[in-house]
Amino acid sequence: MHRIGVDLGGTKIEAALMAPDGRLTVRRRVDTPSGYETKIAAVRDLVAAVEAEAGMSVPRVGVGHPGSLNPRTGLMRNANSTELNGRPLDRDLQEALARPVALANDANCFALSEARDGAGAGARVVFGVILGTGVGGGVVIDGALVIGQDGNAGEWGHTALPRSSADETPGPACKCGLAGCVEAWCSGPGLSRDHESRTGDRLTGEEIAARAAAGDAAAAHSLTLHRDRLARSLSTVVNVLDPDVVVLGGGLSNLETLPADLEIEVKPYVFSDEPRTKIRRHLHGDSSGVRGAAWLWPLEPGR
Repeated sequence: MHRIGVDLGGTKIEAALMAPDGRLTVRRRVDTPSGYETKIAAVRDLVAAVEAEAGMSVPRVGVGHPGSLNPRTGLMRNANSTELNGRPLDRDLQEALARPVALANDANCFALSEARDGAGAGARVVFGVILGTGVGGGVVIDGALVIGQDGNAGEWGHTALPRSSADETPGPACKCGLAGCVEAWCSGPGLSRDHESRTGDRLTGEEIAARAAAGDAAAAHSLTLHRDRLARSLSTVVNVLDPDVVVLGGGLSNLETLPADLEIEVKPYVFSDEPRTKIRRHLHGDSSGVRGAAWLWPLEPGR
C-alpha cells in the first residue's frame, strides 16, 4: 500500500509518497503560508501535486502537525502555529482532501518514523525526543503510537526539571505559563538563554558548541550543564517507561557526542543497578516528520 505523509510545519509544509517498502519516491515542499485557510489549501495542493507526479491516487493521507487535538472538542490546542488553535483541523483536512486523514503531533510522527525503520527499528519500546526550539516527545510500543487519555502522551518537555539545585529554582518562564519546565531549560533557546545569563554572550546552540570545540571554557561549561539537565530529565522518562531506545531528534540532537554522553550521564539518576536503555541519534532526520505521518495508517497484515 502506498501512503502519503504531510509534515505541516511552522516554516515549511512537505508532502511525500511512501512506497510499500518505506522509500519516499516523490517529495514536494512549500513555505508555510500565513492564514488557516491558506494552510489547508497548501496541503491540498501539495497532495495533488505528489499524486500527479506519481501518476496514482492514494486513498489515505497522514498529517503531522504542531500541538494536539482536544479529544473532547475536536479542536486544536497548544500549537506554536497559533492559527491552528481552536480549529477542527482533522475535519477541515478531510473535507479539503476528500478522503480519510490520520493526524498526529509532529513529535509523535518523529517517534513513529524512527521506531518503524529508523534508529529504534526492532525495539519494542521507543521514546522519541525532539530537542529544538521546543522539547517534545512521543511513545511507540510494539510499533503503535501511545496517544493517551488526553492526547498528550510523551509531553515530557512540560514536566518540571528534576532534582533542581537552588540556583535552578524556580527556573525560567516557559511558554506554557509555568516556570522551570524541561523545555525552558533544555531547548535550543533554553541553552542560549542560560549561556547568556552567565556570560553575557547571546549565541545559538550551534555557536556555543563551535566555541566549546575551539577551547572556550565558558561554552564548554554551558554544554556540560545542558547535558546534565537533559540526563536528569531523561532519567524520569527511563524510570517511568523503561524504553529499549531513546531516539534524539531536532537541531540539538546533532551536537556531536550528545547521544553517547547522555547514555553515560543518565545512569546515575536511573533507579536500576544496570540501566540498559540505549540513546541514539535519529536516522531519518528532517524526513522523520513526513515519514511518520505516512506511517500513521495501520500496517497491512504481515507487514
